Amino acid sequence: MFIQVKNLTKKFKNNLAVNKINFNIEKNKTVGLLGPNGCGKTTSIGMMLGLIKPSGGEIIIDNVNLEKADRVSILSKMNFASPYVELPKKLTVKQNLEVYGRLYGVKNLDKKIKEISEELDIKKFLNKKTGELSSGQKNRVTLAKSLINDPEIIFLDEPTASLDPDVGDYVRGYIESYKLKNKVTILLASHNMAEVERLCDSIIMMKNGKIIDEGTCETIIKKHGRNNLEETFLKLARSKDEI
Repeated sequence: MFIQVKNLTKKFKNNLAVNKINFNIEKNKTVGLLGPNGCGKTTSIGMMLGLIKPSGGEIIIDNVNLEKADRVSILSKMNFASPYVELPKKLTVKQNLEVYGRLYGVKNLDKKIKEISEELDIKKFLNKKTGELSSGQKNRVTLAKSLINDPEIIFLDEPTASLDPDVGDYVRGYIESYKLKNKVTILLASHNMAEVERLCDSIIMMKNGKIIDEGTCETIIKKHGRNNLEETFLKLARSKDEI
């Protein structure tokens, strides 16, 4: 397995945010991480990115333990996008991409920025301050930032949140085409069930810090006797029993 999570746990004072979760992600697959707000999705992603120190358990990436290895070399292969993490507002889009490109040691950075700005259609506002952009423009810039270092692993935390249907579809289409052209492993946290069905090879369902189910969208929908993933999500989220 490319990514292995073993008994991963995070406790904040008296709150057990993530409770001994275990899952594997195969190389070049897209896995959806689902669950209601507060279930531990973002905390889990934060630990896998090295931003939050686990209280227990292991994260193994390409046979290397994240806690015991040269973290810089592992983390340089990753990147993430989230509409909830603001880029510096007073910098222009181009300046933001230059800063992150240098942090990742990207070679031929000007060429990379030119390519990615054309692909994501952000060229026309490259010299505009990031704080002046619309939510749709910011999302595309955040996605560009997440791809600046050609990562092997991308963490996407609700990449189309608050977007209108047209821009949301554009972003989903771009993620699909990027995945087809590049060898990349994606962990996608989303509340958009149609998006998850479209983009993910399999899913992991979380609730109250635990994994309550996992498998392909089709098998989980069938298992719980529902017509689609949204109905299945609602059943699991509202259930008072552990599945």
